[in-house]
Amino acid sequence: MYIIGENIHIISPAVKEALKNRDREYFKEAAIKQVEAGAQCVDLNMGPRKKDWEEVFPWMVETVETVVDVPLCIDTTNVNGMEAALKTVTKAQPILNSTSAEPERLEKVPALAKKYNAQLIALTMQKSGIPVGADERVTIALEQLIPRCLELDFPIGDLIIDPLVLTVSGCQEYCPELIEAVRTIQFAWDPPPKISVGLSNVSNAVPHKNRPLINSVYCAMVMGAGLQMMIANPLEKELMDVIRIVETRDESTPLAKLYLTINDRIANMEYPTIDDVDTSDPEQMAVWKTVQILLNQVIYADSYLEQ
Repeated sequence: MYIIGENIHIISPAVKEALKNRDREYFKEAAIKQVEAGAQCVDLNMGPRKKDWEEVFPWMVETVETVVDVPLCIDTTNVNGMEAALKTVTKAQPILNSTSAEPERLEKVPALAKKYNAQLIALTMQKSGIPVGADERVTIALEQLIPRCLELDFPIGDLIIDPLVLTVSGCQEYCPELIEAVRTIQFAWDPPPKISVGLSNVSNAVPHKNRPLINSVYCAMVMGAGLQMMIANPLEKELMDVIRIVETRDESTPLAKLYLTINDRIANMEYPTIDDVDTSDPEQMAVWKTVQILLNQVIYADSYLEQ
């Protein structure tokens, strides 16, 4: 699994404060910790950053590149900020996050990625929003995102389609459709573009204590559908354990066996069933209840594990 470390994100109060104070050591440490934990790329999410983008984006790139050699993912809606960051990159090929099928962004951002030899994350989202169905999201990729890249002679090998993970709290019906979108995009073009998702989005707005479990179960499922790249938190031990379990086929514990079964069921275009679970094991039952909400089989509630 190729992990883009997500922990330098302007939504974090600590990141906001460190950026306000231009605290280089904070960002250096955040980048090093993520790479040491297994991230192959570091996401730099500065948000729209409308006021001081000319100074902030180069400053951030320079700061992080002093301590890590991995690619940087420039994550912003500010196209000028994107270019300021890309001009500053001196090490590995960067990733630009992101364009969508909205006309203005589709016009500008892929051309910027080509100009600076960056990989490009493209979201299956139009001006009207994000469609629920997998087929509709795949259609956006096939009819708008990929054709724009072909028009620019942008390498499809540098294109990364993001079919968009939404939270199980409030957008539950999107969760199983995302799994099918990941599965389908791999076979919808030759050669296929890479696929990435923002995994942690699935647990946004749910109680903090439940987030690692939801992230981990969903990870096993989308890996079963063939996902090989994600924006995620490499410091989340439960998540990294599941990735290791799936990649090494570790059956050393009953819980590991269950995660592998979930992964294999999805890989075989099946759904896990209660027969896969030792119902006397509380850990396995927590995983099973999480599978049910992620497949939209049981209505999500914050107290779902207690039901």
